[in-house]
Amino acid sequence: MSAPTANSYSIGGAELPVFDNRVAFAETLIELATNDERIVAVVNDSVGSSNLTKFRELFPDRLINVGIAEQNMVGVGAGLANAGMIPFVCAAGPFLTGRATEQVKADVAYSSVPVILCGMSPGMAYGELGPTHHSVEDFSWMRALPGLDIVVPVDDPQTRKAVRWAAEAKRPMYMRVGRHKVPNVTSDATGWNLGKWDSLTGVGLAGSAAAPVDVTIVATGTQVSRALGAVEILKGKGVSASVLNANFIAPLDVDSLLAAATNSRAIVTAEEANVAGGLGAAVASAMVQFPAAARKPMAILGTTAWAPTNSTDGLLEFFGLTAEGIAHSALEVLARG
Repeated sequence: MSAPTANSYSIGGAELPVFDNRVAFAETLIELATNDERIVAVVNDSVGSSNLTKFRELFPDRLINVGIAEQNMVGVGAGLANAGMIPFVCAAGPFLTGRATEQVKADVAYSSVPVILCGMSPGMAYGELGPTHHSVEDFSWMRALPGLDIVVPVDDPQTRKAVRWAAEAKRPMYMRVGRHKVPNVTSDATGWNLGKWDSLTGVGLAGSAAAPVDVTIVATGTQVSRALGAVEILKGKGVSASVLNANFIAPLDVDSLLAAATNSRAIVTAEEANVAGGLGAAVASAMVQFPAAARKPMAILGTTAWAPTNSTDGLLEFFGLTAEGIAHSALEVLARG
């Protein structure tokens, strides 16, 4: 298993090209806006970092830049939605979810206003800029708000599907749009449904959450490709594993989780987020309510402390969020069980 480079990532000996999901996001938003005048973008002086420069050139009257005023930005988005527009409110994840939590709570989630909040460059994608720019608390903050979908498309094909779905769904939601390049692990044929996860056995290969394996890895975002790499490592050690792509953190796909837990000896979760209140916490709180036969030993992988100064790949390695780290944790939890 080789480390990812700027242009590729290796899974099972195959070198896969990697992509910036912001490109798929912007291209799809332009496609939608070309055919629907209700599509608007609202930003906080983040046109470039949200990859919306071309959108601004094509639709100058439909990009509202409020400046560095995230609370106002969310309020403007809610106002536009109430006026019948379809607003994509785009800002770096930590500032959108941290500075504007009250507005997300009151103006969007509590009021059930269909604003699409887009957390750009989430997780530790800003690397050396440090914890002030890392968006690892967002799952915890946003999960506390009832009625707010949390959407994490994993790659280029899913990002395009997620943007189209979001425009049609007209639901309050927070969508992570990744900056750190990842390979495509799904295909155009992979389904996309509210609150439904994909079960993967390999790149582009659908599996079954009900198929018996030693360990199921529930992963989201950048961690899905790493989890698939872990499957290959474990296979070499005689351990069977499958991956659930948790492309929705809320609503949680409890049915797929129950099926996987019933047919696995252990569960490992992996997220580029703080373990306090994120995907792993959601999975654990669901699993504790399952019948006894489906309550399995579990490991929760994510960030656990303030991150040191490093590149994004270096930070993922520091927290064990690599194929090797996930495989190691899987072996440890299996040994416990």
